[in-house]
Amino acid sequence: MEKDCGMWINILSRKIKKRMNANMQDLGLTGMQSRVMHYILVKYAAEPVFQRDVEGAFGLSRSTATGILQLMEKNGLILRESAANDARMKSLIPTDKAANLDAQIGEYLRQTEQRLTSGLSSAQIALFQESAARMYANLNE
Repeated sequence: MEKDCGMWINILSRKIKKRMNANMQDLGLTGMQSRVMHYILVKYAAEPVFQRDVEGAFGLSRSTATGILQLMEKNGLILRESAANDARMKSLIPTDKAANLDAQIGEYLRQTEQRLTSGLSSAQIALFQESAARMYANLNE
């Protein structure tokens, strides 16, 4: 049976998740927590970060994002503070513990990306990214 796009994406997703979880296990994180934490740290340097930002960046439902962020808060990686302009909104603030892990997380992310795209030209990578973005948009229509 020939593998279609959806099957390939599913297979790749599982492989990446398995590799990321194995890499991040030493840090006491899941692959997804590490990606979310890295995102928060990078974005927080420029502006406040909110749960809806995480939901949008990763395509997560509210409940999934809540679960990830609650566990990160419990593990001392982030704090939630009420936003100055809207007390209902909680700003996600990375802790020193998160900042100390970020270099290792960034390196694991780079290694995973390097292995994933090894042997591909920059044009092939760009084409994949364009195609994946179009597929995502197609599913949102």
